[in-house]
Parts: sequence; structure tokens; C-alpha cells
Amino acid sequence: MFVTMTSRPVTLTIAGVSVLAFALLSALLTPRGPVTAQQALVTMVVALAVGLIVSAVTGSRWALVLAPAALVAVFELARMGAWGPTVDAPASFGLLHVLSFLLGRVPHGILAVAPMVLGGLLGLAVAPRLGVPVSPPLAAGGWIAASTLAVVLTAVGVVVARPATTAPILGADGSVVPGSVAELTTTVIGGKSQAIMIRGRSTSLPVLLHLAGGPGGTDIGAMRLDTGLEQHFVVATWDQRGSGKSYPALDPAATLTLEQVVADTIEVTEYLAARFDHERIYVAGQSWGTIPATLAVQRRPDLYHALIGTGQMVDIRETDRLFFQDTLAWARSRGDTALVERLEAMGPPPYADLIGSYPVIVGPERQLNPYPEFDGSTEMTATIWGPEFSVMESLGAIRGLADTYARLYPQVQELDLRRVVPALEVPVWLVMGAHEARGRVEPARAWFESLQAPEKHWVVFEGSGHRANVERPAEYARLLAEIKAATGEGR
Repeated sequence: MFVTMTSRPVTLTIAGVSVLAFALLSALLTPRGPVTAQQALVTMVVALAVGLIVSAVTGSRWALVLAPAALVAVFELARMGAWGPTVDAPASFGLLHVLSFLLGRVPHGILAVAPMVLGGLLGLAVAPRLGVPVSPPLAAGGWIAASTLAVVLTAVGVVVARPATTAPILGADGSVVPGSVAELTTTVIGGKSQAIMIRGRSTSLPVLLHLAGGPGGTDIGAMRLDTGLEQHFVVATWDQRGSGKSYPALDPAATLTLEQVVADTIEVTEYLAARFDHERIYVAGQSWGTIPATLAVQRRPDLYHALIGTGQMVDIRETDRLFFQDTLAWARSRGDTALVERLEAMGPPPYADLIGSYPVIVGPERQLNPYPEFDGSTEMTATIWGPEFSVMESLGAIRGLADTYARLYPQVQELDLRRVVPALEVPVWLVMGAHEARGRVEPARAWFESLQAPEKHWVVFEGSGHRANVERPAEYARLLAEIKAATGEGR
């Protein structure tokens, strides 16, 4: 029998080594916890096996508690080299700090700790068959708990395994349009696998590259809310490294720089131009995305027909200071003493506490710039749950908003496009919502007025704010069709 051949120290060693090896390998291979469906499913299976082994060789009910606790403790210690709000200890007990902290741990707990507990319950049932005494033996309550947990975790596994898909482009008769393209793909950009959604009614159409805001945002879901652009372009919506479906490309975080994002933008452009046999493509940025788009156009004007910026960012620090002034004035006008006191204590930006401080000055933006058309349905957090995202990718999209923002935002504090981009060699269209915040409009207008370009256009969309392109998609599609025609690509 097993118990007669193996001493207690040996069984404890087997149990300890199993948990330690699992924790260390997890921290080495997935320091942010599982971030892909494959990683999540492997983690669940291995955790189940480790939990079973530990309980089976020890026969102790304490294994149900001690093994998961040891896993969590060792994993947290071993991944201390990872960086970002979702893996660091929270800087305070503010809502966003706590939310970021939980995002970095709750999914891992569900995918690793819960299966380990289930494995432990099963191990207690297996132990007597190996000659390992269990006292008291697993009773009806234990079997009910194991069965319930097994059903729940099976459901979790099924949900996690659901692949992301994007619908084909259909004609009036409901069949796939010949020569159309509709795919979710990945390609290696800057040495990292990054995700792009590519859609268009014909692969012969001009290519439009779209860069989302953030830093750390994704617009793959938002760009699926309307298909107008797909009638005029092959629309390539790229999730930049560390954002959305490309969240796994974040690490090592030290390599995530503005310079790298610009280089990635140029490389994505070259990939698309080569794939669809074009010398030039169109590039459109939204909010943060306007910065790498503008810098890429400045460096490689030979790759682009035109630059389209929506919610154009120009000088981050000036924008934040204007937000601070407007939010403080608004709080005083409402008699919101608590907010006034907090803002006065914070002082004007920049701030060291990115997660806790900047949302305070930007949070009331919708109250400062209200318009009845806004319903929140086009915001990033509302558009990441569609079929284009797996569950792990949706979670990555949220985590990317914290980790990538915290990494890149400090790097653009000294950037001012009025100084570093006085001229561009391609036509420029800036699209601003009529209800865009003053903090963005004023620097953008100043840059637009001084910018030297072959032609430039300032366009205002009524009934919209910072995300005018997705809040007014039909107008945006018409505008870009006009841009295509005006730049010699009308076909």
C-alpha cells in the first residue's frame, strides 16, 4: 500500500514541491495571471491536478486551505518584478486602485484557486484508495460541494474557451460578398504578436488604419457598431500593444514606450500596405491614438494618403490643466465643497498618482459638456463584450486601460505637437465633436491654425463629444468617403 511505502516527510515534500513548482512556473510564465484562453484553460487543469495530488498524498482537509494559500503567497512574491496597477499593491483605497488590484487577482483566483480546491476535494476521495487515511472521510456535504464546484468550473471553462469571431460581410441576398474580407488576425509587430480586425466589402478598396484612444484602449467593438466605413475602405482596427486583444503583448513593460508605439504604427502600416498591395494607406486616430498616428505620418509621409484625427490630442499637460480649471470652477458653482477641497489639495497636474488623481479632474466631463445624444453605448467599456472578444480578451481590455495607461501617460507629459510637429506633408482632417471639452479643443485648434500642411480641414460634428467618429458613424463614413475622393482614391 502507498502509506506503507511512503513516509510522512516524503508525502509532505511531494505536496509542497507540487504547490511551489506550480506557483513559480505561473509567476514566470504568466506574471499577470492567465491573459489568454489557452493560458486560462491550462491553469485550470494544472491547478486541479496539483490540488488532487496534495490532498491525495496527505489525506488532510487542511490541504483545501493551506495549498491555495501557499499558491497565492508564493505567486505574489515571485511576480514582484511585474509592473502595473493590476499587479502592484494598491497605492490607496480609492475605487480605481481597489478595482485595478482586484482585476489582477480575482480572475486568477477563479482560474487557479477554485480548481485547486476542487482537486483537493477529489484528492480526499482518492486518498483512501492509495492507503492514505482521511479522518473524517469525505461526507455527503463534501461531495455536494465538489459536484457544485465542478459544474461551475466546467461552465467557466466553456465560457473561457469560446473563441472570438467577427461576422462575414453579407450582401442583400444574405450571402457573403465575393472578394470581401472580415477577419480577426494577429501579426508580429515590433517582435510582439498584436491583434487587428480587418473588414471591408472588397479587398481592392483603399486601406484605413484606425488607432484607438487610451492609452490602453480598444475600438474593435466600437468599430463594429456601424458598417458604413466598410463600404469605402478595408478598415483595419488595430489593438496597440498592451491594449484590448493585444494585452498579452504588454510585457516586458519597460519596452512599452511612445517611441515603440510609433514604430509599431509604421510597421502595421507597412504590413497592411504590402498585404493589400497599396503604396499608401489612410490613418485615423482617436484621442490618444491621434498622437502615434500624427508622429508616424510625420516620420513616414510616403506611407499615407491623409491623416484624420478625432478628439485630437496635442499637449497632454495643457489639456489636463484646463480640465483641472474647469472641474474646479464647476465644483464651486455647484457648491460641492468636498470636491473643491479635494481639488485644491491636489493642485493642478501633473500627478504622481495616475489612477487616483486624473479621474478626479476628468470624471465630471459629461456634466461639464452635456448633450442629450450621449447614452454611453459607444464608450470603450460598453463595447468590449461583443463576439470580437473572448472572455479573457474582454478582461484584458479592462486591465489594459489601467496598466498601459499607467505606463505611457507619464511619457507624453512633455509632448506638444505645436512644437514637435509644426508641419506635415499629407492632408489633415481634424474631427471634433460640438460638445468636446475645452481642454482638448483649445490646444487642438491652436495646433491646427499653425500647422503647415498641403491642405487642412477642421470639421465639427453636432450632437457628439470626444468620440465623434463612433457617436456619429454615418457622418464620419460620409466624410471619409469624401476624403478618399479628394485625395485621388475615389473608386
